[in-house]
Amino acid sequence: MQQLDKKTTYRVLIASLVGSSIEWFDYFLYGTMAALVFNQLFFVNEDPTVGLLLAYASFALSFFIRPFGGIIFSHIGDRIGRKKTLVLTLSLMGAATFAMGILPTYQAIGVAAPIILITLRLIQGLGIGGEWGGALLLATEYAPPERRGFFGSIPQMGVTIGMVMGTLALWLMSLLPEQQFMTWGWRVPFIFSALLVVFGLWIRKGIDETPEFKEVQQKGEIPKLPIVDTLRYYWKEVLITIGAKVVETAPFYIFSTFIVSYATSTLGFSRSAVLGSVMVSTVITTILIPIMGSLSDRVGRKKMYIAGTLAMMAFAFPYFWMIHQGSVLMLVLATIIGLGIIWAPITAVLGTMFSEIFDAKVRYTGVSLGYQIGAAVAGGTAPLVATALLASFDNSYVPVALYIMFTAVVSLIAIWAVKSRVEPTVITGKMSSAK
Repeated sequence: MQQLDKKTTYRVLIASLVGSSIEWFDYFLYGTMAALVFNQLFFVNEDPTVGLLLAYASFALSFFIRPFGGIIFSHIGDRIGRKKTLVLTLSLMGAATFAMGILPTYQAIGVAAPIILITLRLIQGLGIGGEWGGALLLATEYAPPERRGFFGSIPQMGVTIGMVMGTLALWLMSLLPEQQFMTWGWRVPFIFSALLVVFGLWIRKGIDETPEFKEVQQKGEIPKLPIVDTLRYYWKEVLITIGAKVVETAPFYIFSTFIVSYATSTLGFSRSAVLGSVMVSTVITTILIPIMGSLSDRVGRKKMYIAGTLAMMAFAFPYFWMIHQGSVLMLVLATIIGLGIIWAPITAVLGTMFSEIFDAKVRYTGVSLGYQIGAAVAGGTAPLVATALLASFDNSYVPVALYIMFTAVVSLIAIWAVKSRVEPTVITGKMSSAK
C-alpha cells in the first residue's frame, strides 16, 4: 500500500467529513423542526398529539426512501466513481433544504404546504441515501490497512457535527421571542445551509477517485448492475448490516429527536434545556468517535461494537429514570451517558466494519443498501414508535425502554454473524485481516 502524503490525507479526510456534516446538518434540521414547528405550521390538527404523530410520520417517511437513494447513487458510485456521486448527493440535499426554508405554511397555501414539505423531505432522503456510503468509502478506500478504523470513523463524525450545527442553530433561534421564532426564526438555518453546500462542493472539487475504485476500473471488473451482484453474492452481508445498524440508529433518534418533544411537553423541561443537553452530548461523542475508531485498529471492530451494544441495553431503564427526576442536571447527564458516551463506540466502528465485509466492486452498493434499510426499519420509525407507545400505555416509559433493549438484542444477533475474515486488499493484492 503506497503511503499517502500528509496533504492528500488531510484533503481526503476533510472532504469526507465536511460533506457528510453538511448533509446531516440539513437532515437533522427537519427532525427537530418536526417536533417543534412543523406539527403546528404544516401538519395542523385540533389534537396536538395527532399533529405531532403526522410530523413524525413525515420524518419517518424519508427513511424509507433512503434505501432507494442508496440504490440509485451507489449504482452510480460503483459504476462511475465515488467522487462524482458525492457531488450529486450534496447538491440535491442542499437544494431541498433551502427550499424548505422558503416554503409557505399551511395557513398560507393550505394542504399544498405539507405535500410540498413531504416531497422535499423525500428528496433529502434520496440525497442522504447516497451520501453516507460515498463519504465512508472515500475515507476507508484511501486508508492504510492499519489505520482503516480511524479513517472510517471520520465521516461518522459528520453525523454528530451536523447535529451540533443544527442544534446550535436552533438553540440560537429559540432565544427569539416565541412569535418571531415561529414566524421566521425557524427558517434561518434552512436558508443558511445553502452557503454550507457551496463550501462543501468547493472542498470536494480537488479530490481524486479512490485507489481501490481505480484498481477495479483498470481490471475491467466494474459490474453492469451492482445491485444484482450484491443481492446474488452478498445477501448475507446485507442482512448483517441491516441488523447491526438497528442499535446504532433507533436509540440515537430516541436520545436526540424524540426526547425534544417528550421532555418539553410531558416532563416540563424548557426547549433550550433539552436542546442544550443534546448539543453538549453530541460535542462529546464527536470527540470520542475518532478515538474509538483508532482504538478499534488495535482491539478490533467487533469487540468495541459488542461492548457498546451491551452498555446500551443496560442503560435503557436508567436513562428514563434519570430524566424523570425533573432535574436539568440529570437530563444533561442522562443524555451525555447515552448519546455522548455509550453510542460513540457503536457508530465509530460501524462504517468500517461494514466496508470490510464487501468486495470493492459492489462495496458502495452493499454498505449503502444495508445501512439505509437498517435506518429505515429502526431509525425513522423510532420517534413514531416511542410516541405511539407512550400514547398506548398511559405515558409509561417502560415500553420505550424495552424497545431500546430490543434493538440491542437484534443487533447482537446480527453481529454474531460477523466473523473475522481474511480478504484481499484490492490496492495491493495482498491479504489483510478484517477485524
